[in-house]
Amino acid sequence: MRCSPIRGGPLRWFCYDSCEAAADRSLLTAYRLPVIVVPDDFPSVFEGSAAHERARALGEVRVYTERGADDESELARRIGQARVAINIRAHARFTDAALCACPRLEMISVWGTGTDNIDLAAAARRGVTVCNIPGANAYAVAEHAIALMLAVARKIPAIDRRMRKGDWPREMLTQLYGKTLGVFGTGHIGARVAALGRALGMEVLTWSARGQAGAAGAGAKQELLCRADVVSLNLRLTPETRDFIGAAEFALMKPAAILVNTGRGALVERSALLAVLSEERIAGAGLDVFHDEPLAENDPLRGLANVVLSPHNAGQTPEVRRDGLLRTVENVENFLAGRATNVVRT
Repeated sequence: MRCSPIRGGPLRWFCYDSCEAAADRSLLTAYRLPVIVVPDDFPSVFEGSAAHERARALGEVRVYTERGADDESELARRIGQARVAINIRAHARFTDAALCACPRLEMISVWGTGTDNIDLAAAARRGVTVCNIPGANAYAVAEHAIALMLAVARKIPAIDRRMRKGDWPREMLTQLYGKTLGVFGTGHIGARVAALGRALGMEVLTWSARGQAGAAGAGAKQELLCRADVVSLNLRLTPETRDFIGAAEFALMKPAAILVNTGRGALVERSALLAVLSEERIAGAGLDVFHDEPLAENDPLRGLANVVLSPHNAGQTPEVRRDGLLRTVENVENFLAGRATNVVRT
């Protein structure tokens, strides 16, 4: 018996009897470890992490830390003949054309919950399994949603700026205790937002895209918008939820209402959002997500005093980064072992 190294990843050894020499090539091909590509690690979080080291035990890992994954052809070039892609950033868009150019791709493992950058129907047609990590950032994002609510209600950024200029503002603020919180989306994040709202003494109303469809759902949506003092958007972005809040929905909201969006920018119709905020038809908004990211330097939202902005970083904590990246690689491990976990359905 003799042993030969198997290339294509960490050094592994496959042992065989000399009489099997004729089958060398087929056996080595069968046991070749997969190529795993991280095409969009910019800004870099994956390279050099514990998750990176864990992935190396599975096969050859190629990490791209340069800009460019937002270009369809460049994304396809980076993935090449890889079997698995680990998706770090939402600016990498896995379109039907991109998937078509990667014929050996079998799996996309997403760092996060959102999959609106992936054509799920095309992935299903092409036999590409898509997995995410639901709930990995739920506590962090929910805390951030509450922080945005409080920042708008208590006017903290504006008051802080005036204090630094020497002022001593004495204006009236908004108390959340006893107010009504409307939560759109009852997944891991939405459920946590609701729990934190109750902890603040708020009455909580919830609406689920899956559980409240049709006419009954439309009625419940309208009732929530009419009653809520604070509206929190925690929905997935799908064709059905795009422009979920538009001019008609804003017209139902109270003049003193606050909108908080930690879901996706496109959940809200942009022109309607700018109009209602600039005309002060609601009290204000706390926004962590936008239609185009990063937010343009001259974007009108930057000039509105009744808006609190954060750069899509609600889930950016050391705990979320570490645990989420490890769970993303764990999904790859399970897929390669034949037991895919956290599969996203169309």
